[in-house]
Amino acid sequence: MAVDQSIGTPEQLRDPDYTPPLAKAVPLGIQHVLAMFVSNITPAIIVAGAAGFGFGTPGVVDLIYMIQMSLLFAGIATLFQTIGMGPVGARLPVVQGTSFAFLPIMIPLVAGKGVDAMAALMGGVIIGGLFHATLGTVIGRIRFALPPLVTGLVVLMIGLALVKVGIQYAAGGVPAIGTPDYGSLQNWGVALVVVIVTLGLKFFTRGMWSVAAVLAGLIVGYAVAFALGMVSFANVGRAGWFSLPDPFHFGFAFDWAAVIGFGLMGIVSAIETVGDVSGIAKGGAGREASDKEIAGATYADGLGTAAAGIFGGLPNTSFSQNVGLIAMTGVMSRHVVTIGAIFLIVCGLVPKVGAIISTVPIEVLGGGVIVMFGMVAAAGVSMLADVNWNRRNMVIFAVSLSVGLGLQLEPGALQHLPDTVKVLLTSGLLPAAGLAIVLNLVLPDEIAAEQTEEISGGMRGQKTN
Repeated sequence: MAVDQSIGTPEQLRDPDYTPPLAKAVPLGIQHVLAMFVSNITPAIIVAGAAGFGFGTPGVVDLIYMIQMSLLFAGIATLFQTIGMGPVGARLPVVQGTSFAFLPIMIPLVAGKGVDAMAALMGGVIIGGLFHATLGTVIGRIRFALPPLVTGLVVLMIGLALVKVGIQYAAGGVPAIGTPDYGSLQNWGVALVVVIVTLGLKFFTRGMWSVAAVLAGLIVGYAVAFALGMVSFANVGRAGWFSLPDPFHFGFAFDWAAVIGFGLMGIVSAIETVGDVSGIAKGGAGREASDKEIAGATYADGLGTAAAGIFGGLPNTSFSQNVGLIAMTGVMSRHVVTIGAIFLIVCGLVPKVGAIISTVPIEVLGGGVIVMFGMVAAAGVSMLADVNWNRRNMVIFAVSLSVGLGLQLEPGALQHLPDTVKVLLTSGLLPAAGLAIVLNLVLPDEIAAEQTEEISGGMRGQKTN
């Protein structure tokens, strides 16, 4: 794609330390925020809804606070990456945001338990974040154990674990706490408006409209919901104009299921970050990411997560959609992303921003997340396209998917296990990832080629007959 030469020379645009003219840098930074804004606040809304203090409940004030922390610590964690502190930070245009990957762990931990369950969740976020940061010392040495077969399966499982949430939101909320008109034509109609507008802008427009298609779809859906009387501004008037984060807002508690779950998912998140940093270096500068950059990005990932947990935020990770944005614009400047981070921090310090977001009807958000969660699953399928599908790899995929997805769909099968083990296994994601990693390490590669030839020979024989 052609790049606007008024931003800088081709050499300057490939330099992370270059700062474009301010008139160009500011809109480029805001564009990064638009690309990740919806994805960044959605996990907080989902976790609050699962716990029972989401939209339309007396506890919506805590939801507003979580949205505020999602914005604030996405900005702070992004500054960890772009500005850096000693070994912390890639010093590349890496955008951080609240991670979807942890949702399959977080939802079972808080489901139906209210605000009281958040203390254990935050304990897991803080301890898991610190463990995540330590992975920066070894991340380069464990990459061999995570080929596309494993990482693709993990991303696919994340998407599959979340698609149910998208449908529930589009229909009117989680049925147990939803409205009486759950699944009504009005609810589905509003959600479908969001889906149609999002797809139309994504595929039939270019530039900013295409990049911010999900956000634009939500705005149109919001306007339709407002016209139908589905929007309430009661909470906006009560929200303040400025508020500092509250340390241990939800408390702190140690829970083995949370600590183990967040620790294991930290490994998955670290591998995602390795891929994102590699993609930024390749797409923006035409080179491979250095070990120092990858280690620094992992440190920033973990420390950003731990810091968010202290103040009631959720785990952070690098955002892949912004990697594509860098490749599209051709602007590698980390200072552009720093401007976007400052904008996120300002929004996070203004509770009215969170209050306004909380007025978005759940059905409108449902239309957006149906698209986003489906894209997560599609990204996993895309990664799996790089796999050599011999019998060995097919068996690894089949067993891991069957066990992981099966336990997620039928959690009652583990009713006699301790609660900690049950939470970890019924997430689906951890057993699938664990099995795939172990089987990939223990099943011999040399047999695979012979078995592939046997399959090919058998198929040729069948065709001949």
